[in-house]
Amino acid sequence: MKLEEVKNMGNVDRIIRIILGVALIVVLFAVQSGWRYVGLLGIVLLATSAIGVCPLYMPFGIKTNKKR
Repeated sequence: MKLEEVKNMGNVDRIIRIILGVALIVVLFAVQSGWRYVGLLGIVLLATSAIGVCPLYMPFGIKTNKKR
């Protein structure tokens, strides 16, 4: 199975995840309370946007990319 067949994220979804991921990583370094570890979710958002696949979308059959 090719990666292109598995991809389930569109460009808008990926851009939103990149913006939120960077913002959460900034929180990781800027906040000094226990909430700072929420910033680790930024790594997950950046990773999923980089590969274009969201594992949580798969069981629900969600695809935000457009078929060509």
